Amino acid sequence: MSGIFAFAVGTVRRNTAGAPLDFYFPAPVINPEPDLAAQIEGSFSSGAHEVGPAELARFAKAVGDSAMARLLSSLAETDRAMTAVRLDADEPIDSSATAYLKLHLLSHRMALPNTLNLDGIFAHLPNVAWTDRGPIDPEELADAQLQARLAGGHIEVLAVDKFPRMTNYIVPSGVRIADASRIRLGAYLGDGTTVMHEGQINFNAGALGPNMVEGRISQGVILGEHSDLGGSASTMGTLSGGGEITISIGKHCLIGANAGTGIPLGDRCTIEAGLYITAGTPVTLIDETGEDVRTMKARELAGGSDLLFIRNGRSGRIECRSNRKAIELNEQLHAHN
Repeated sequence: MSGIFAFAVGTVRRNTAGAPLDFYFPAPVINPEPDLAAQIEGSFSSGAHEVGPAELARFAKAVGDSAMARLLSSLAETDRAMTAVRLDADEPIDSSATAYLKLHLLSHRMALPNTLNLDGIFAHLPNVAWTDRGPIDPEELADAQLQARLAGGHIEVLAVDKFPRMTNYIVPSGVRIADASRIRLGAYLGDGTTVMHEGQINFNAGALGPNMVEGRISQGVILGEHSDLGGSASTMGTLSGGGEITISIGKHCLIGANAGTGIPLGDRCTIEAGLYITAGTPVTLIDETGEDVRTMKARELAGGSDLLFIRNGRSGRIECRSNRKAIELNEQLHAHN
């Protein structure tokens, strides 16, 4: 096993004081092969560093004919300094460059959500005004807007946030995204994933694909293959209320429109439209003959498969029945993702 956990070279944009605003790493690597790891160790010290064209050219020559060598040679030809990040282990985040590298690894599908150490990420991501002219320090935004107006134009401010939209850095293969502003860098979108206008995917969260996402996938949540998150449905993230439970949804599940879950679900589960299940929700378990088994809190059913959650139209109580029919997404809907 190599002594390098991850490595990338890319561009950095800074404010007028020189503080970094964002980083772009077009071709990061994770757990590189021993030969490449040895070249990285011999060329770059651990951590994040500025590197010049000459250093990049030497490294590109050392690694031989490869996609990385061609990329680095191209970067070297721009005759501008780049940022190289070498991580020897998956440790807590200690710089904005490290934060951006790990977000890139997630959106490049090199790591699944909840598999990277993201401790410290909020402390090392600056708040940025994301505009049609690139990132701007919020403290410098008013002056930039004035200068743009004096020049006869204006600046479109798209968001003020720590996380940029994913598609300005990475567009994974085989996906459709109706509103790119709702997908943060650090989201994981598997092949065959469709995210409609109401769909939203946070950083360190994702859909393994193929999936239809018309609701919110919160931080830390993973949607399994062939599962459908209905319109305005939601999942409770690990940041919600300071909770520590990681919510996951298995394969062939359906979370109906305006429904949601605060417990993990196994495979082939359904929550009917408009019903939100939390860990403390009283649920009456119904057996295959239609008889009541007992009433329990939903957390006792966490992780179970073949569960159908519905609200009794007469009594109003929430019931859980065996879901005999697996949910299969509309094949035509996903055939041309």
